[in-house]
Amino acid sequence: MNRFIFLLIVLLLFIVSTGCTSNKTFKEEDFNLDVNGGTIYGTLIIPNGESGDGTYPVALIHQGSGPTDRDGNSNIIGDNNSLKMLAEGLAEAGIASVRYDKRGIAKSMDLIEKEEDLVFEDYISDVKLWVSKLRDDSRFDRVFIIGHSEGALIGGQAAADSDVEGFVSIAGVGHSAYDTLIRQLSTQQKEITDVTTPMLDQLKEGKLIENVPQELYSLFRPSVQPYMISWFKYDPVEVYKNISAPILILQGDNDIQVTVEDAERLSTAKDSKLVIIKGMNHILKNAPTDPEENLKTYSDPDLPINEELMREIIEFINL
Repeated sequence: MNRFIFLLIVLLLFIVSTGCTSNKTFKEEDFNLDVNGGTIYGTLIIPNGESGDGTYPVALIHQGSGPTDRDGNSNIIGDNNSLKMLAEGLAEAGIASVRYDKRGIAKSMDLIEKEEDLVFEDYISDVKLWVSKLRDDSRFDRVFIIGHSEGALIGGQAAADSDVEGFVSIAGVGHSAYDTLIRQLSTQQKEITDVTTPMLDQLKEGKLIENVPQELYSLFRPSVQPYMISWFKYDPVEVYKNISAPILILQGDNDIQVTVEDAERLSTAKDSKLVIIKGMNHILKNAPTDPEENLKTYSDPDLPINEELMREIIEFINL
């Protein structure tokens, strides 16, 4: 029971909780979004030189859950620079990109004063505002959304609600957060499910839980409950069904957090391209199958991201 509770704590910690440079192939600049209450801080990478008509396709990159910043790094798991490498790889192929610190994280920390003020829809609304900003920028002729992990659900809903040319799902979970937790709980001891399942059911019904047991307080503390209630509403398959733009679904077969089955389930939503990438793990890098060794890559900023991943995304955007 202690090990399971620890794993759930890690999961829920993840859900809640620059100047200009240049090189020979691209330039990087601050690129921010003004929202109610403050600013979301981001980075634009744009290829040097001009494309044929002076414009570029642009990809908006949304990171995964928890305290993950615009580069794919976290103060829990360490630095791996996965999303920074993704952005730079796109720039080298003539594709611009924007990545940003989501509200409550890193430089955008001040946008959330209290944990209970954050709901899942806040992230979706931010993506839609970014899309509008990019649409209004004359440097970009086509807009794509790339979502990683939880960002695939957030980005997917935003893609369904926005005018974009394509959506890329990387390591997206195929089931709702509620179903995922219930499925994980079903393999645990009855003493665990007897306590936690009714609590999850209550949150799914949109009801706050009072008098949370002390041993479960980290998981079901009152301040995180509004986020969980809003998060549980979204079934990724139903979300993807409503995306009118082309969809590319990418999943590594060496991912210890999200499975190939998740990607296959997502692909049933509608006609899309599904690519299972051999050897790639959750942070987009080639990794050993041993879980402990796999996790070590999460804090290796020098390990390059998977080349097939880059090829597939570049090909999809350039179609």
